[in-house]
Amino acid sequence: MKKFVLAYNPVSGDAMFKKKLDMLIMLFQERSCILIPYRTSLTNEDFCTVINGIKPDGIIIAGGDGTLNQVVNLVIKNKFDIPLAILPSGTSNDFASSLSLNFTGVAEYVDSIAAQKIIPVDVGCVGDKYFINVASAGMLTSVAHDVDRRLKMTFGKLAYYLRGIGELPKFRALDMTLETDGQKRQISAFFVLIVNSNVVAGLKNVSVKAKLNDGKLDLIMLKQCSLPELVAFTAETVAGKAVINNKNIEYIQAENIILNCDKQVESDIDGETGPILPMHIKSIKSAVNIYIK
Repeated sequence: MKKFVLAYNPVSGDAMFKKKLDMLIMLFQERSCILIPYRTSLTNEDFCTVINGIKPDGIIIAGGDGTLNQVVNLVIKNKFDIPLAILPSGTSNDFASSLSLNFTGVAEYVDSIAAQKIIPVDVGCVGDKYFINVASAGMLTSVAHDVDRRLKMTFGKLAYYLRGIGELPKFRALDMTLETDGQKRQISAFFVLIVNSNVVAGLKNVSVKAKLNDGKLDLIMLKQCSLPELVAFTAETVAGKAVINNKNIEYIQAENIILNCDKQVESDIDGETGPILPMHIKSIKSAVNIYIK
């Protein structure tokens, strides 16, 4: 009988995931699998002890991109060779969206988990931290960190868009040094995204070339432009137009990226506060195995 640890975030998104626990336990038991719940916290101090003690066949992660990031870091740093499944239940579920995972088809997904249907997936690495979806720096990063939790719970992804649109007149380009696979140059940009999947901020029109297991990260940079051009870019992006066609966007695929700035600029890693620049980001090929439908 296969065993799975369910690492769930009790406060993620609308904090209603716990009401689905019994249904999930039933679905796994119907497939001769045991589901063992683990309630995540800010530190998850005993997570590794639990995994070492249970020795599960897989880890099911229920939460948003932040919860996924926590577990991915614990799994990689502790060298757990255990596949991961994702049950999206957070405010931001970009990586799950890139794999077309949602609760609508949860029974079908449990079938795939029980059958051990997995794919290898790359991750990005920044110092001693890993990210599975996106790292960023620039004006958008500070906007994301300033969004009030209550606003996020009420409006979800729309909260980020509302806040971002309100901040547009204050946007200022940053002079940064960018190095991609050994090629170094100076840039002036509003923001830089380093992406692993093809969904960013709920949008599928940003990292259009991204693949989960190509050994590369996709860098998308909005170069300095006029305020009318910035407003037009924002409107086109939210409307679903591919950003790669915008003249102010530069799109680069690389294995190693170094980003620096002479000002103090904070970064973001999978929706959580990252290190102050400089950042050395590298792609780690096939770092984790992920269950797919």
